[in-house]
Amino acid sequence: MRHDLVVTPMGLRFRGRRFPCTVGRGGIVPGAAKREGDGATPAGAHRIVGMLYRPDRLLQPAEGARPIGPPDLWSDDPRDENYNHLVRAPHGFGHECLRRADPMYDLILITDWNWPDAEPGRGSAIFIHQWRRPGAPTEGCVALSRRDLHWIAPRITPRTRLIVPSRT
Repeated sequence: MRHDLVVTPMGLRFRGRRFPCTVGRGGIVPGAAKREGDGATPAGAHRIVGMLYRPDRLLQPAEGARPIGPPDLWSDDPRDENYNHLVRAPHGFGHECLRRADPMYDLILITDWNWPDAEPGRGSAIFIHQWRRPGAPTEGCVALSRRDLHWIAPRITPRTRLIVPSRT
């Protein structure tokens, strides 16, 4: 549908446009095969369930976007009861720091992959975020240029999904 973000061999399709994007270093795998740390992007239809941004680096990109604060982390430890959820420092389990020195997480679209009822080890933190550089793979997320991500963010709706076909 027109309001969905669709990964294609030519990039991410959204609202009649195509945007260069990258996926996980492990390629795209069927959702049932996705595992924590495999670097793969899970195939499927994933709802966009949240948006986070760095208020010290940019203005609120859309209504409802939540600011990332210094203690904000994302649990990626399957042993954690809060696995694949936003947590706060200090946190005694493995996690990703959302307030990074680089701009990669200045704006994050959160998908519902393995959320809210996370199955331990099935994969965490499948986001849409800024890429490191054009063509650089992610750890399983979908990444775009800063300009394209900032164009897309205010245009998503509560119905927007990230569609990752099994074969692109």
